[in-house]
Amino acid sequence: MLVRPDTPLPQEFFARDVLAVARDLLGCRLTHADVTVRLTEVEAYAGEADPGSHAFGGRTPRTAVMFGPPGHLYVYFTYGMHFCANVVTGHHGAASAVLLRAGEVVHGHEVASARRPGVRERDWARGPARLATTLAFSRPQNGLSLVDGASAAHVRPPDGPVDEDRVRTGPRVGVSGAGGEGEVFPWRFWLDGEPTVSAYRPAKPRNRRPATRVTAP
Repeated sequence: MLVRPDTPLPQEFFARDVLAVARDLLGCRLTHADVTVRLTEVEAYAGEADPGSHAFGGRTPRTAVMFGPPGHLYVYFTYGMHFCANVVTGHHGAASAVLLRAGEVVHGHEVASARRPGVRERDWARGPARLATTLAFSRPQNGLSLVDGASAAHVRPPDGPVDEDRVRTGPRVGVSGAGGEGEVFPWRFWLDGEPTVSAYRPAKPRNRRPATRVTAP
């Protein structure tokens, strides 16, 4: 799909297979709240067909946005402290989405620095929670359109072609269980050589509390 670099991506860009959208988002420029980030790392999630997706178990109040039209943000709260942002893809009702994992701030450096005080520039948006903080994505942005001309956020194409030799794929970060199998779901995409790409970390096994033995008096 050919779109001029100074023109926001249309809904048709996002209304495609989640893997195609994830790959093509690399190098794109996402703007919100006076900051623009060039995306260098993303992850694809295929909704109800994907055991790593929030929507794997079906529609819930939390995941309702994922089942809506493509080109909207799905913003969720995690670990009781962070927000992460995804872009809904595919057709209405499919619930697929691309997690925005990392990027380079290319506009709004002073604003980004104020939101990430004491942090190195390369780390401002290095990781999904950091990216969301730098772009001021939180609960009010859940469901925000990226394709409405009047929206406060939009995505523009890369400034130039992205070198295919730099595109890498691998297992998703921190996904446990079946969805974390890298051979089946090599659905993390990143640009090789970019200092803003986050470090890969496998999922940590959950600690189960030992059963408590009750002794009869």
